[in-house]
Amino acid sequence: MMHSSPMTVQNSSCEPSIKADNTAPLSLDQAKEKITSLVRPQSSHEQVSLTAALGRVLAQDVISPIDVPAHDNAAMDGYAFASLGDCAPEGRTLRIVGCALAGAAFPGQVNSGECARITTGAVMPAGCDSVVPYEQLLAQNDTHITLPANADSAGAHRRLRGEDLQRGSTALHKGRLLTPSDLGLLASLGLTSVVVKTRLRVAFFSTGDEIRAQGEANQHGCVYDSNRYTLFGMLSRLGCVAIDLGIVPDDAVQLETAFRSACEQADVIITSGGVSQGSADLTRLTMSRLGEVSFWQIAMRPGRPMAFGRIHNGTRSALLFGLPGNPVAVMSSFYFLVRPALLRMMGADLVEPLLIPAVTTTALQKKAGRTEFQRGILKRNLQGHLEVSVTGSQGSGILRSMSEANCMIVLHHHQDQIHAGEVVDVTLFDGLI
Repeated sequence: MMHSSPMTVQNSSCEPSIKADNTAPLSLDQAKEKITSLVRPQSSHEQVSLTAALGRVLAQDVISPIDVPAHDNAAMDGYAFASLGDCAPEGRTLRIVGCALAGAAFPGQVNSGECARITTGAVMPAGCDSVVPYEQLLAQNDTHITLPANADSAGAHRRLRGEDLQRGSTALHKGRLLTPSDLGLLASLGLTSVVVKTRLRVAFFSTGDEIRAQGEANQHGCVYDSNRYTLFGMLSRLGCVAIDLGIVPDDAVQLETAFRSACEQADVIITSGGVSQGSADLTRLTMSRLGEVSFWQIAMRPGRPMAFGRIHNGTRSALLFGLPGNPVAVMSSFYFLVRPALLRMMGADLVEPLLIPAVTTTALQKKAGRTEFQRGILKRNLQGHLEVSVTGSQGSGILRSMSEANCMIVLHHHQDQIHAGEVVDVTLFDGLI
């Protein structure tokens, strides 16, 4: 059956509908450079409450309005006193003159030869510069304490005013992905809201006549759609607004309609499937019609067929990542290429995935001239050294291998076959799965 459209494709034919493209695939680093050249941080921002700020990207530096802590205070429960330094004798005895509690002012002053009970966080009484914890005392009763010589060092167990943050200093820099500890830090400054980048809107859909939605009958030769669910999870963890456009069949008209609709709704479009040179692989053709294809092949495995570019619909435009159809290829392409691009668009500081050296327990098949990612399990052996093993078969359609793994084994472009006992680089699944 022929589909009449500006781009005619005969889905029932096995003859290629596009000419073979013998352009050499880009290396992974070259692909990253191409993507970086087209990606620009968004400028829009909004103010949100601290409880809504987790995982958001700071749009501006946060300047501390106060000193943290606001006063010199005790770091431990004990007794506050004035140190004599090196001249203090062993077994020095001090008289207890009161109690300093957190959140309350201490009346009066502590003089030489005196001390005051103090709780953690309480403001240091006037005249005191040190704290001795209860457990370090040589002796104590209701009226006096006896100090060991080593407890009488100036500034012991005292937090200084502003030692965490000084008023007017930068508490957090723009571009930071806010963590739970950051929320606590902002709250300690008395802030209730913060200015963050607007959430990136990402539309995604799967392509292919063989793809079935969950709940539908899984006919002969068809598969249930898993890619939309992994993409939804990865996009959600990244803090994006994930716009699920479902499944689009191998039909030129419907694919173009889906692209135009996605372009109207989102800043970025991610598809899975249809980026090779088969008769029904229409993603790259449609991208060419609606915009520009920057590249479509990468010397990496899994994930060689991946299209990247930009499409337009009237005054709107969106970046487009056409990912392969195989589930593992989708996830590896996202982690190493799409995720950094999205973070850059979000205005986040980019941090390359940490590579950790580990000894491989098995030989790893590899061809020089491409980057390969194998799913691995990283652990410590009985000698305390890091070692990594693969999760079994490394086919790009075996999604179970991703669920069983806790890392990717990164086999670099220049490497060839790896022997058991050699050191390889691994990167942990930090927020990927």
